[in-house]
Amino acid sequence: MGRTTSGGSASYVELAERFAPVFARIEGGALDRELARNLPFEQVGWLKDTGFGRLRVPVEYGGFGASIETLVRLLIDLAAADSSVGHLLRSHFAFVETIALQDEAFRARWFGRVVDGVIFGNAATERSGNALGTVATSLVPAAEGGWLLTGEKYYTTGTIFADAVAVMASPEGSAARVYAIAPTGHAGVEVRDDWDGFGQQMTGTGTAVFRDVPIPAEDVVPRTESTTHEPAFLQLMLLSVLAGIGKAVVRDASALVAKRTRTFSTGSGQLFREDPLILNLVGQLAAKSFAAESSVLAAARELDAALALGPDASAEDRYARGAVAVDLAQVAVPPLVIDAAQQLFDTAGASAVSRGKALDRHWRNARTVATHNPVAFKARGLGDWFVNGTSPVALHSIGEATPAGAR
Repeated sequence: MGRTTSGGSASYVELAERFAPVFARIEGGALDRELARNLPFEQVGWLKDTGFGRLRVPVEYGGFGASIETLVRLLIDLAAADSSVGHLLRSHFAFVETIALQDEAFRARWFGRVVDGVIFGNAATERSGNALGTVATSLVPAAEGGWLLTGEKYYTTGTIFADAVAVMASPEGSAARVYAIAPTGHAGVEVRDDWDGFGQQMTGTGTAVFRDVPIPAEDVVPRTESTTHEPAFLQLMLLSVLAGIGKAVVRDASALVAKRTRTFSTGSGQLFREDPLILNLVGQLAAKSFAAESSVLAAARELDAALALGPDASAEDRYARGAVAVDLAQVAVPPLVIDAAQQLFDTAGASAVSRGKALDRHWRNARTVATHNPVAFKARGLGDWFVNGTSPVALHSIGEATPAGAR
């Protein structure tokens, strides 16, 4: 079935053949889910059943061993089908990367569970109150051993669909931050669907509350502050979603123009699919989508290359190569996709704003995804890199800033 890479890892061609029917089923109900605001629990189940969550698990542990580029290409395809479904898996794939950085015992235990179908969620950010570099969520020693986890998180994308969640917390009496892996099915875990953003509404990006949830000692992972590829990888997952939205814009614009028979007295009087002005517009959308996808794939290849650097390369070199590439894409891609999503309406006239078509979801979703890691900060960092050689700053924390006068 398709080709495999020389190292035995599954290729994009092979994996696309495997997952394309699932993506098609997901796309088939995407509009109805948007209109009814139905969370895609069933659709996540389809992906679990076909092994989508083990794409980046190494072959020796039972996964597909896919490269980052292959994962990104598949996520673009999935996000084109339903951007919320592509987005909600971001935290899962990010934690798979974290597993790969741990010791052999941890890798064997958790890669095995991913292969069995476990999906990870995220609970890192607290809505307010924590100072930058700290978290209020705590771990206290349990009488019977291990820890008890207590705290409240927001922006917990994907957690409502997940089997386990990586919760950022601090052990009692310590300022260090760790990941505590909590089972979402425990009675002390409450996940709320209270995300009120105008886009990506079916991602489960809401509140998660943890009340004395027992955590085995071996499931507490130190959160490294060193220069790993994880921050760039997390941003690349969002860029993949944006590129997928761009493809969905082209798909929907093409379908609208192809079947439209009504026209305007101020126009050429031709069918839209024959009108050179309308075809020009669709061509512009396609070019913007192509440029966005190409930028994201180029960044993915650079991140793969950074991870493949030989033993003589420093962690700083690996980090900088991937981070710069992803930051370049973060500056370039959002305007392309947001512009395409807005220009979509110029291809069809007033009927395109029908609520029943929900074409506005593409702009809302693209605008929402693009707000992560603001472009202004990324562009400034890139300027500092190219002018002064300063490595990009990793996003290790979100919290309340200290006023300049109080420092």
